Parts: sequence; structure tokens; C-alpha cells
Amino acid sequence: MKTRCAWANNDPQLQLREYHDREWDVPVHDDRLLFEFLVLEGAQAGLSWSTILKKRDNYRKAFDGFDPEKVAHYGPLRIEALLSDQGIVRNRLKVVAAVENARAVVKIQGEFGSFDAYIWRFVDGVPKQNHWKLMREIPSSSSESERMSKELIKRGFRFVGPTICYAFMQAVGMVNDHTTDCYRHADLER
Repeated sequence: MKTRCAWANNDPQLQLREYHDREWDVPVHDDRLLFEFLVLEGAQAGLSWSTILKKRDNYRKAFDGFDPEKVAHYGPLRIEALLSDQGIVRNRLKVVAAVENARAVVKIQGEFGSFDAYIWRFVDGVPKQNHWKLMREIPSSSSESERMSKELIKRGFRFVGPTICYAFMQAVGMVNDHTTDCYRHADLER
């Protein structure tokens, strides 16, 4: 039996375990997937990640596959339609933030060539390799996530506080926060 991070074992439906084993902390360099995780991490604020994972497919449908260009053009009618979609978190601030964040992503793509090129600058383009032994050692933010948060807010992003940015960094592999006893830690350290 494989040893995993403790949080991945607390899901009877195995959704968290599958996410842990296949996606968490794996480096992402695709603008759509980066935007997806940014939206989902913002939607998760105050909720459990398993709740968001259950709604992930619905989010993909509702937000046009997380194409930032398409989402950036959503107007008031589309936002109202999203707020009546029971398959996503129907919080007006979070939905509006997703649209505004798409617009900010499109601006960054124009300036830097891609959102990927911009966002990975916060770790100098290389995943930060942490060596936590226990889950309680893993921080909820870092100097990098604090800097990212400040810069994203200056560029018009919302729902991007230091904690959300750190969770985003974990989700897209900018940091390796698997505990050292987890089989994925060594896989992702290579």
C-alpha cells in the first residue's frame, strides 16, 4: 500500500485520493488549466476542496472549458445565468471575480505572451521543493504567495489573497508540498 499525504486519505469516495495522486503539485504550464485552478481555488474559499472537486465538471461546462478569452467577454446576462446554475458555487462575488480574473489573464497574455510565463515568475520558473514531514508543518501562505497576491490584485484580480495564491501554487505544482513520507514527494522532486 502506498503512503500518501494524510489529507488524501479522508475521502470515502476516493475523489481526493485520485486528485492527490494525479494532479496535486504536478507542474501545470497550460493557460486554460492555470486559469481553471485560479477560479476553482477562489470558489473554494470557505468551502472544502472535495466540494469543489465534485462541481469541477459543472464548472468546466459553465465556464466554456475555462477559456479565458471567452469568459472575459461574459456580460451581465451570462453572469446572472451562472448565478442560477446549481452545478457551481452560486456566490455573486466569486462568479464576478472569475469573469474579472479572465479579463486580467487576457491582458497578461497580451503583455507576457502567456499567463504561464507570467505566473511561474514567482518561483523563477522552477517548482519550489519543500521537505515537510508532517501536514501541520505546511504553511497556508509564503513570501512568494504574498508577492503573487499583491501583484495580481494590482492587475485587477479578485479572490487572490495570499492563502488562495498558496493553494493555487500547490495545485499547479509551483511548490512540492507532499510530505516526505508520501510516495508522490519523490516523484515530483525529480
